[in-house]
Amino acid sequence: MEQEQQNVRTLSATAGLDPRRAYEVLSALGDGSWWTLADLVRRTATSRRSVEAVLRELGAERSGDRFRVRPEAVRDLLAAGHRPVGPAGPVDHVLPGHAETVERMAKLIAGAPRSRHALDHVSATPETVVRRALLLGARFWPSGGRVLCVGDHDLTSLAIASVYPGAEVAVADIDERILAYIDECAAELGLSVHTRWSDLRLGLPPSLHGYADVAVTDPPYTPEGIGLFVARCVEGLQDPEQGRVLLAYGASERTPMLALKVQTSLHDLNMAYEAMYPDFNRYFGAEAIGSAADLYVLRPTTKSKPAVAARVERFSAAIYTQGPQSVESQAGSDDARLRAEATDFAPDLLVGEWPAGFLPRTPRVRLATWLAKPYAASPGRVAIAVPPGLDAALPRLLLAARAAHVRAFPAEPPTDVTGLAGLLSPVYELAVHGAAIDAVRRPPATNPGPALLRRLLDRAHGKLVNTWREALIAAHPGLTKRQARDIVLRVAPWADGVTALELPAHRLTALTEAVPATLRLAASEA
Repeated sequence: MEQEQQNVRTLSATAGLDPRRAYEVLSALGDGSWWTLADLVRRTATSRRSVEAVLRELGAERSGDRFRVRPEAVRDLLAAGHRPVGPAGPVDHVLPGHAETVERMAKLIAGAPRSRHALDHVSATPETVVRRALLLGARFWPSGGRVLCVGDHDLTSLAIASVYPGAEVAVADIDERILAYIDECAAELGLSVHTRWSDLRLGLPPSLHGYADVAVTDPPYTPEGIGLFVARCVEGLQDPEQGRVLLAYGASERTPMLALKVQTSLHDLNMAYEAMYPDFNRYFGAEAIGSAADLYVLRPTTKSKPAVAARVERFSAAIYTQGPQSVESQAGSDDARLRAEATDFAPDLLVGEWPAGFLPRTPRVRLATWLAKPYAASPGRVAIAVPPGLDAALPRLLLAARAAHVRAFPAEPPTDVTGLAGLLSPVYELAVHGAAIDAVRRPPATNPGPALLRRLLDRAHGKLVNTWREALIAAHPGLTKRQARDIVLRVAPWADGVTALELPAHRLTALTEAVPATLRLAASEA
C-alpha cells in the first residue's frame, strides 16, 4: 500500500495536481471505460489541464473525442476496489427525493437560450440548481420569504420557486432573452418569479433595493465581477445584518492566486465566510476550472453596507473574462470621433464618459445617475456616450431622457437600429447619423391609447402603476384610485412596484396591448 501511495504521489507531482484529485481521476479510469474529456473533467471536478496531464502520463488511448486507460496501466497505482472517499455534499442526501424537479429543470435548461460567451455564461447542471434551492431550505427559511437572484442564466430562480412555491423570487439580469424565457416558464408553471432588466454596473433596479432575505449569484469569475455582483446582492438584502449571500465561484486547482484575489475583493466588502462547500456547483463546460465551483455562504457585517456604498461605483465596466467587457480588453471610445460629432450636435448636456476638457461649460451626468433619477433641468439636446459593452443599456438611457433631441454614441458605429426603433417607437423617431444614433422625440399622441402609453414612457423614472393609475382616472374620473390600480394589475401584474426603466424589453413591448386593455376595463367600470 505504501508503494501504491508513493506511486500516486509521483504521478501527482508529475501531472501537477494533488494526490486526492489524482485518485479521483484514476478511480474513473480504472475500469477501462471510454470517457470524453468533458465528462471526465465534470466527473472528477478537476481542471482540463490536469486531466490531460494524467492521461499523458498513463499513455491513454484515444478514439475520436474519447479516451481510455487500460486497467493494467493503473493496477499498480490504485488498489483493486479502492475508491477515494470525497466529502458528502450538504444536501446530497435529500436530492433523490426531488427527482421530478431535477427532471423538470433538465428540460428547462435544455430549452433555454444559448450561452453568451461575452457574458461568461456557462450552464449549471439541473442537479446543481436544485441543490442550491435545497440548501436554502436547509440553512434558511425560504417559504414565504423573498429570494433575489443577481444574474440567472442558470435558471436557479425557477428551481427555488419549484421547490418552495410559497417563496417570492426576483431576478435581475442583463440578458433580455433569459428574462423573457424565465417569465415564459414561470407563467406556464404557475411560479412566483419576477424579472427586472439590470446592468449591475449601472445599478441595481430600484424595486430590488432592500427586497430580499437571501441573495444568490453566480457571477463572472473575475475579482471585479465577484465584487460588483456581491455588492449588488448586499444592496438587495432587506436586512443586511441578518441576510445572506450565496456565491458560486470556482478556480482551477492550479491557480490559487486567482482565488486569493477574489477572496480579497470579498474581504474589501467586509463579508464574513459562514460556510464554503467545495465543488458544490457543477457545469456543462468551464473545463478550465474542472466544470465545478465552490459555494460560499457569505454574511454581511455592520461594515459591509458602508463598504459597498464606498466601492460599488468604482468597479470597472470590464468585469468579464472575454469580449469587449473583459478585464483584458483595451477597447475604448474614439475621442476624436466623439469630439467632432458631439461638437457638431451642440448638446446642452453630456451623459456618460466624455473626454476630459471637452465642452468644459456643458454640464455632465454619469450614466448610473442618469438612470437612477430624473435630471433636474430640461435640456433640449442631450449627447450620450455609451462605453464598450454597455450597448444593452441604450434603450433605457434614451427612455431616461426628456429632451426633444438625443444623440447617442455607441462604442461601435451602428448599422441597423430597426429593433431599437421598434421598441422606442412610441417616444422617438430613430435614425443613424454617421457613427451615432439620433433620437428625435415624436409629437404628443392624441388618441387615448397611444397618449397613455406615451405618458408612461415619458415618466420612465416613476412608479409605473402610479402613473398608469392616475392616467386612467384622468380618462375616467368616476374611478377610485383603488379601482384604477386593480385594473392595471389585472391586466399587467408584472407592472407592480417597478419603473419603466426596469422592465425587460418583452414587457415594454407588451405595454402596447396592455394599455388599451386597461382603458377598456376602465370604461366598463367607471
